[in-house]
Amino acid sequence: MSELHHEDAAGKFLLSYRKAQSHHMPISHFHSTFEIYYLMSGQRSFFIKDRTIAMEEGDVVIVSPNIVHRTINAAMPEHERLIVNILPSFIGMTDSTLSTVPDVLQPLTEREYLVVRLSLHDRVTIDGLAEAIIREIREKKSGFEMFAQTLVQQLLILCCRHAEQGSTTPVASPSAMHERISEIAQYINRHYMDELSLQRVADQFYISPYYLSRFFKEATGFTFVEYLNSVRIKEAKKLLEQTPTKVSLIARKVGFGSVTHFGRVFKAVTGRAPLFYRSGR
Repeated sequence: MSELHHEDAAGKFLLSYRKAQSHHMPISHFHSTFEIYYLMSGQRSFFIKDRTIAMEEGDVVIVSPNIVHRTINAAMPEHERLIVNILPSFIGMTDSTLSTVPDVLQPLTEREYLVVRLSLHDRVTIDGLAEAIIREIREKKSGFEMFAQTLVQQLLILCCRHAEQGSTTPVASPSAMHERISEIAQYINRHYMDELSLQRVADQFYISPYYLSRFFKEATGFTFVEYLNSVRIKEAKKLLEQTPTKVSLIARKVGFGSVTHFGRVFKAVTGRAPLFYRSGR
């Protein structure tokens, strides 16, 4: 197994390279950064918000901030991948305006995620950029962070050009089972504030709780409760950051009956207490 990790002092630029037999992301995964995931070799399944996408070697996925996502082991778990996380400010995006985002990068602000399947010609270019990024971070020569960031900008521009040309990969479920679970994930995203349970959702879709539990985990990488909590906490985090609403009311708004339980789950999902994200802190 080969690994490389780097984070700049300001926490605005994070890189993770890994070549391994198998890997699962943490239980819950959403964050305030854009994530660029380049699958250099192997096969992976990528669950994003409410869809499972089968990734092939050479695919790039770019996920917008605060979108629940997770990679899942495919049938061939051996893989090599590069992940880069960047804050929205990296592309000129702020809370108040998108006017400073260059036109070529606008697709990043218009979609929750991009899936780019590269031509052989562009794959050679992206491979060269990825290898140069890894080399800069590994060797740490003078100005390596700035150099690596300019390479990431080039990678983003190439992916956005594909998006503008309409050559991003259409979102297609790998199987009928994945399509069914996608419908259930969409239902959870619409009704997370309700009193949901495994039994209630199973009844809603006329399936057994056993089927729902087993195949939800297989299709998404999350257990039913992990996913429901992730969606609820994501929405709570948004309310904490953007409104002055009291924590107790936010807890109820996103579906928690107990503010104590809300606080416990919030910290388990984000690593922080709710007030860390309080607007104007």
